[in-house]
Amino acid sequence: MRLAFWRAGKDKAVIERAVSKSRAEAAPKIEAKIETKIEAKPVVTKQAQIESGDIDLHALGAALARKRGWIIVPTVLMLVGSIAIVNLVTPRYKSEVRILIDGRENVFLRPNSDRAEERQALDAEAVTSQVQLVLSRDLAREIIKKNKLAERPEFDPVLQGISPLKSLAAMVGIGRDPFSMTPEERVLDAYYERLQAYAVDKSRVIVVDFQSADPELAARVANSIAEGYLVLQQSARQEQAKNASQWLAGEIGDLRKKVSEAEARVEDFRSKSSLFVGTNNTTLSNQQMGEINTQLNNARSIKADAESKAKLIREMLQSGKPIEASEVVNSELMRRLSEQRVTLRAQLAEQSSTLLGNHPRIKELKAQLGDLDNQIRDEAAKISRTLESDARIASSRVDGLTTSLDQLKKQAASTNGQDVQLRALEREAKAQRDLLETYLAKYREANTRETIDTAPTDGRIISRAIVSNTPAYPKKLPIVLIATIATLLLSSGVVVTGELLRQTAPRAVEAVLPSRAPVRREAMVEPVIEPVVAPPLGPVVDNPGPLQPEMAPEADISEFAEIEQLAGSLRRAGAAAKKVTVLGTAAGESITLSTLTLARHLARDARVVVVDLAVSSPTIAAVSVDASAPGLAELMQGEATFAQVITRDKLSRLHLVVAGRPGFDRSLLQSPRVTLAIDALLRAYDHVLLDAGSASDLPADLLTAHARAVVVPDASMAPDARTQMSEQLRAAGFSEVTMLSKPVQPTVEAARVVAA
Repeated sequence: MRLAFWRAGKDKAVIERAVSKSRAEAAPKIEAKIETKIEAKPVVTKQAQIESGDIDLHALGAALARKRGWIIVPTVLMLVGSIAIVNLVTPRYKSEVRILIDGRENVFLRPNSDRAEERQALDAEAVTSQVQLVLSRDLAREIIKKNKLAERPEFDPVLQGISPLKSLAAMVGIGRDPFSMTPEERVLDAYYERLQAYAVDKSRVIVVDFQSADPELAARVANSIAEGYLVLQQSARQEQAKNASQWLAGEIGDLRKKVSEAEARVEDFRSKSSLFVGTNNTTLSNQQMGEINTQLNNARSIKADAESKAKLIREMLQSGKPIEASEVVNSELMRRLSEQRVTLRAQLAEQSSTLLGNHPRIKELKAQLGDLDNQIRDEAAKISRTLESDARIASSRVDGLTTSLDQLKKQAASTNGQDVQLRALEREAKAQRDLLETYLAKYREANTRETIDTAPTDGRIISRAIVSNTPAYPKKLPIVLIATIATLLLSSGVVVTGELLRQTAPRAVEAVLPSRAPVRREAMVEPVIEPVVAPPLGPVVDNPGPLQPEMAPEADISEFAEIEQLAGSLRRAGAAAKKVTVLGTAAGESITLSTLTLARHLARDARVVVVDLAVSSPTIAAVSVDASAPGLAELMQGEATFAQVITRDKLSRLHLVVAGRPGFDRSLLQSPRVTLAIDALLRAYDHVLLDAGSASDLPADLLTAHARAVVVPDASMAPDARTQMSEQLRAAGFSEVTMLSKPVQPTVEAARVVAA
């Protein structure tokens, strides 16, 4: 390090030799700088003592005071003349009318397609276009004719005669000759000279100003312009509707003929191809095909139903099971036979109670009962045969309907091409018909708009012009003030310019050449050389005090060179040295100071954070920018966030995280969430240094997982004990263990070296 040669008194001789050498090398340079100089001073006249370009303000003020008459007289004359002129000029009165452009079209007069839509607001370009419509020549001619402006000398100067001065100016080309202009051009020029129309910024309001010597005429013309503008819009809309109705009338006549011809072609083709339309707008062949298909489905359903019922009854008869089919049960004969069978079974049961099985009566009843069973089975067989006959009938009907359907399909296939042509003709006829109906609707709307007397316009008058009693031209007070002040400044400028020319004119003649002045030799001054102190490498500490060239003999900083070498090896290790645990047996603040020293060395080229896991150290609080910041304990309790627990070092780029505020519960550091917090810091920083102190109450996994160990031993610790401690730490899980030779002592000079 640079400051290493200060640390011991044995280096005093080296310092003195370095200072003497620097003083010997600097003396010739300083002597050369303060050698005797010969100066040459020019000898000039009193007037030439003022360098070229300087202004004598006193002389200018005296010139203005001396020639004040040349300033006051023209100013007064201009004041009087301007007052006379503004009183002689014929005053003009201005009236103003305001028109709002808001698209006041009635919703009931809109086309049907636009009634459900809101009209969009006019943009700035549309409002500017309306301003140009107000300034149009067609409207100007109407206003001039309506108010008879051509009969007024104010608008036609020829009526009151032309002054010789104006005639002479026109002859030399300064102005236009009124006699060379038509009466309409003269009146239009005067009209547009007095008219002003503009759009109000950020609005859809048009302001129309008109000036005239007659205030009533000014108000009347302004209102006439606004009314004429609205009438012009109405006329344009009516003319547009009229032109549209005329064009639509011609188109409607042609379309009617086209529609008639198209519909005639459709009907002619349909009759020739026999593609007649039945119900539901379908052809007869398609309708028949649909009906036959429905009947065919019904016949197939009847056949399948009869066959399944006959099969079921036949299976019951063959198996000897009771016949419980609905067709058998619902038969009238089967119902009577079943009733007789029930009666016989009842009699048999009654007789069996008193007679034996071989009794004739019993045998008779059994014979009658067997005969009834045979009748029931015969009737069931008959019903089964009936169902089979129905199935055969349905099958014949299915075959017939299938044949008819196939014939209709062949017929439909043969008429598909004709159907396509028919649909094309129908589409053309429908398109012509729709177009005709659209044109008829538009024609009715256009005809209605044409006959409306008051067609809607895009604007309305929101402020009419009134007669003004105050002249708008000329502005007497501003004109008089501007003319007077301008004359005052102009005359003062002429006087000042003349004085400046008078002051600078004789300098070129009276200036003389410079002559050499006597030589003057400066006395030699022995320079005082002070030792140059090298600045610290790190941030500058506020008011650190002067650095002495000699430090205390006990301030041996070899430990800083050792830590600097350790920082270099950790830098080269890269990701393998991302987590470093600093612990040991040193007393006092030596472990914390060693941690800060190592961290500050690493923070020069990387992002480093120191996590205080020992008892909250006053050293950490002293170097932190926020001594009362929360720590890991508050983070575990949810009382603080990562942004609150991370603070900065006052003397470097280092970040700090304390264990907690004073009096915190150290059992919180046993929480697994502390490991999660350390892992989060490892993802955000290049190096994370854990100040573990003596590591007496901290979990081993927290300190050893993917970490290197830096041991700060007591200075009196024996070498064998150091070796044994390193082996124990490797066995505990540290990837590598570095044993410092001695701890960093908490001295003032040590703090300065650490800051460097």
